[in-house]
Amino acid sequence: MNTNAASKNAVILLSGGLDSATTLGIAHAAGYICHALSFDYGQRHQREIAAAAALARHYHLARHVTMTIDLRAFGGSALTADIPVPKDHLGHAAPTESQIPITYVPARNTVFLAFALAFAETVAAFDIFLGVNAVDYSGYPDCRPEFVHAFERVANLGTRAGVEAAAAGGAEAFRIHAPLVNLSKADIIRQGLALGVPYHLTHSCYDPTADGLSCGHCDSCLLRLAGFRDAGTADPIPYAP
Repeated sequence: MNTNAASKNAVILLSGGLDSATTLGIAHAAGYICHALSFDYGQRHQREIAAAAALARHYHLARHVTMTIDLRAFGGSALTADIPVPKDHLGHAAPTESQIPITYVPARNTVFLAFALAFAETVAAFDIFLGVNAVDYSGYPDCRPEFVHAFERVANLGTRAGVEAAAAGGAEAFRIHAPLVNLSKADIIRQGLALGVPYHLTHSCYDPTADGLSCGHCDSCLLRLAGFRDAGTADPIPYAP
């Protein structure tokens, strides 16, 4: 496959958060024609959906699709069920199965990537970007490099484009890009700032106030604030008092 990004379509999973915004900035800077996919999946709030839309407008994307699905039908997470979001309790030890936090949404990235793959086939995109991170993260199993590599294999086994590429004896058709997977949060922010990523448009909080202010105490807020502090700069978004 041609590895030159210029004029190539790509699908970007865009949550509206810091990591997905940085990933979009990386793909955009590399010259990809970006098609973004966001999800209204029954999460606790709509603030991140508005953030994703603002980012899509900022980058003048070729297309931005927001899918509506209902993961509340399954629950099992503080983001999709009536379970309190943990506050001020961010662990720093390597996670084990029993330590995976209640904010983990069962199989969320698998579900999102499946939709992204379907979207990619319709726009002739063979590059899919997602902003997972396995360094400064909350311990989610679907944010690890092993998961990304496994899904890339699935993408090439279970699609027409993948089958046709294999039959032609060429390289695998699809590539799943996770450019942040081995970076610290501070390094992600430094890279984003160098690319001009508009972090003031992003939203990361699991449990914002009714008027959309970040709580400053959930795992996501604590990781974000620590990342900006370690990067030596201020977080540009407002937080609740």
